[in-house]
Amino acid sequence: MKKVLFILTSHGQLGNTGEKTGFWIEEFASPYYLLKDKGVEVVLASPKGGQPPIDPKSELPDFMTPATERFKRDQETQEILSKTLKLDSVNQQDFDAVFYPGGHGPLWDLAEDKNSISLIESFYKHNKPIAAVCHAPGIFKNTKDENGTPLVKGKNVTGFSNSEEEAVQLTDVVPFLVENMLQQNGGIYSKGEDWAPYFVIDGLLITGQNPASSELVAENLLKKLG
Repeated sequence: MKKVLFILTSHGQLGNTGEKTGFWIEEFASPYYLLKDKGVEVVLASPKGGQPPIDPKSELPDFMTPATERFKRDQETQEILSKTLKLDSVNQQDFDAVFYPGGHGPLWDLAEDKNSISLIESFYKHNKPIAAVCHAPGIFKNTKDENGTPLVKGKNVTGFSNSEEEAVQLTDVVPFLVENMLQQNGGIYSKGEDWAPYFVIDGLLITGQNPASSELVAENLLKKLG
């Protein structure tokens, strides 16, 4: 049985706005159910452990999908989610791949989290896939390969676009823009239309642009796991 580690944000404050953020339900629920329904064991972790903050906007009717509806009715998964493991207690060698759901939260904590950074570098070194969707490619801000080169350098990647960030009016709130950071780190950034499903695979890295891309990323992670 394949085993995939999901890493969720523990960060719930949207900059200095006084508003809440966290992870985006769709980007957790779609991949989670897709993998689980195919017999993959999914383990959840976050920097602080316990219940990761859910972005309240992702619970609005506009953003409901079959997967988020299923999650809303699924007491068992809600219970599992409320007890995420602490990131410093998980080890790359226990898993076949790692998946990062987005939401704005990861830009503040996971992008800078030493445990997350070393886990990603370890997964990469041991030839295991790393998937990230929407804002979660922000996790590659400080990750490097064994030569000290940014992990995304020269690789095809995507992530939440500047135009999408502009559309949600958070360009001046976020600590950095995913698109800019990936390019600054030498990544070959591409994107589809705003809000349309778009993903890119380059070697071990599988990245998706926005919430609509999360299921495609999970499907392609599944293919990689064979």
